[in-house]
Amino acid sequence: MLSGFLAGVVELLLGRRSSSLHMKAAYAATVVLLIVILAGSYFAVLAERGAPNAQLTTYPRALWWSVETATTVGYGDLYPVTLWGRLVAVLVMVTGITSFGLVTAALATWFVGREQERRGHLVRHTEKAVEEAYTQATRALHERFDQLERRLDGNRGEPSS
Repeated sequence: MLSGFLAGVVELLLGRRSSSLHMKAAYAATVVLLIVILAGSYFAVLAERGAPNAQLTTYPRALWWSVETATTVGYGDLYPVTLWGRLVAVLVMVTGITSFGLVTAALATWFVGREQERRGHLVRHTEKAVEEAYTQATRALHERFDQLERRLDGNRGEPSS
């Protein structure tokens, strides 16, 4: 079951050829965060079970605590009291901060990339318009010079008085 899930995640991450690298990183960070939240909740319950004053004794409570911790909300209503529980907390915290940072960076990169594409399109459109105007102006100038040369050549052929 877990191997099938992981294979699906790998296929999702590597199989999307149209997806950019920063979006793949955001997907990977989100998947890792979900796995750490779920596993961290489980390991927190294992670490805290039987400890005096332990609050993370059921999976639902530990899951709530894990989400609080990963998102850095940390209401303080639930917290680990054992060394192993606190080590799990550190892992959940670091993973949460890193994952949200990666997702934020990926979104920012996507927005900046879209703006650069828009500006690039605008620059290419402007360059094309300038090139067309230059071509038309050059053509008109050549036509005037040709007319002047014809007039000058026409005047040379007439006898002088």
